Amino acid sequence: MNNSVSNTARLLWAGLRALLVLTLVTGVIYPLVVTGIAQAAFHGKANGSEVKADGKVVGSSLIGQSYNLPLKKGQETPDADLQWFQGRPANGLGSNSINTRYKLILSGATNLAADSKVLIQQVKDAKAAVVKDNSVPGYTVTPAQVPADAVTSSGSGLDPDISPAYADIQVHRVAAKNDLSVARVEKLVKDHTEGRTLGFIGEPRVNVLELNIALKELIKGN
Repeated sequence: MNNSVSNTARLLWAGLRALLVLTLVTGVIYPLVVTGIAQAAFHGKANGSEVKADGKVVGSSLIGQSYNLPLKKGQETPDADLQWFQGRPANGLGSNSINTRYKLILSGATNLAADSKVLIQQVKDAKAAVVKDNSVPGYTVTPAQVPADAVTSSGSGLDPDISPAYADIQVHRVAAKNDLSVARVEKLVKDHTEGRTLGFIGEPRVNVLELNIALKELIKGN
């Protein structure tokens, strides 16, 4: 009887020690080591790829934002603030009314089929808006110039980037709205155009948040 109790106590103690050691290693030491390496080697990415302007965090380079005017009385959908470069349409799984810079609260696509009447109408409406908004005196955008990313949302709905083609057709409108020369705005887009990763992965792209921050600085110095 005593031997049985003693063996049980030893087994319990061994199990407890194993639990404590595993908890210490996997629950404390390992997370601290991984966090330390991430902070040392990938500080920006580990902290959410934050983007700062005027000494404040204004967003993440990984998540697209909305650049809209305040809602007018009785208005449900805000108008785009055409002073700024606009990103891709943000159509996804859910929206919020609190932090409207980030329209979506869930990462995901609309799951609308290519022949969906709803999707087709969304694309038609978006294309008409892009043509209308970006056509200014002396420069007219044609429907054929409108790239796909200007009228469709990404698979996540949170894409922070646009194609150089979409940025280019916004240049004249942004220049006109901010009393800037077209050449200066064109250079701004060129300076913020990233090529394919490693030269062959993905497509050339322009981060809209970073581009608009640079535009704000250009406006200040104008």
